[in-house]
Amino acid sequence: MASEIKICECFARDGLQHETVSTSAAEKIALINAFSDAGFPRIEATSYSSPVHVPVFADASGVLAGITRRQGTRYKATCPNIKAVQRAITDLDAGHGADEISLLVSATEAHTQRNLRTTREAQWANVAEMVKLADGRFRLIGVISMALGCPFEGKVDPSSVLADLAHFKNLGVDHVSVCDTTGHGTPASIKSLFKRIAGELPDMTPIAHFHDSRGTGLANCYAAYEAGCRWFDSAIGGVGGHPAQIKYGEGFTGNVATEDLVNLFEAEGIDTGLDLEKLQEASRHCEAVLKRELLSRVARSGFGHLAA
Repeated sequence: MASEIKICECFARDGLQHETVSTSAAEKIALINAFSDAGFPRIEATSYSSPVHVPVFADASGVLAGITRRQGTRYKATCPNIKAVQRAITDLDAGHGADEISLLVSATEAHTQRNLRTTREAQWANVAEMVKLADGRFRLIGVISMALGCPFEGKVDPSSVLADLAHFKNLGVDHVSVCDTTGHGTPASIKSLFKRIAGELPDMTPIAHFHDSRGTGLANCYAAYEAGCRWFDSAIGGVGGHPAQIKYGEGFTGNVATEDLVNLFEAEGIDTGLDLEKLQEASRHCEAVLKRELLSRVARSGFGHLAA
């Protein structure tokens, strides 16, 4: 049986966008292939962001063309604007497109301006056009940044997040990443929000995308699980955060470390469907590419069940 847990490995996009050291297309392809071998059902492979603003993804089409695709794995690309969706369609028509595309909004005006250089109203209009342009050819993944708090505007009203989720639903987007972009969430606030999502939008598939800025990431993921969430985003080594050229938030900005999240679930008897030895190999590969020790406890200590 397939695992009920679906973890999307985000190293190649959310992870690498924060890095200042260049990573070649060949290295990215090899990393994504390693993630595929480990059995991830979803992999965030790249972004169609502007090469001017986020140059690390100027090779998006080449990366998607070069990877070895695993049956049962969906490969995702981020699309911040209409031009990005047009590029995604061009690659799809060429035979090497993404299976999923992410459509971005932010819960706050200030972060929308900083990250997308527009207003929330204008971005929602853009998203509506992007959905229309995609025309059902991709699985659409909504993204709500700053859903648990914003460094510019402070606390975010959970009701406004529910309204954004409903807005995506009305546009035909059934899968939405609820992002604690700068790590303001707590287990109580996460559980409360995800219970509301389950109760008020039962046909929606929420995705827990949590950053570990304040050390609560794993606890928040488990709180989301207890509230019924089964889809999670994470990044090997806990890498990631805002694009290197667009700063928001202070201190550690990385995602929940995939190795640590997988270990938590497996130790609790929750099957992730992943090959743990190949995940360890992928973890070592990521450290080799970035040429430093990354922030995963399990990368240092090993999976708990292996030592039992």
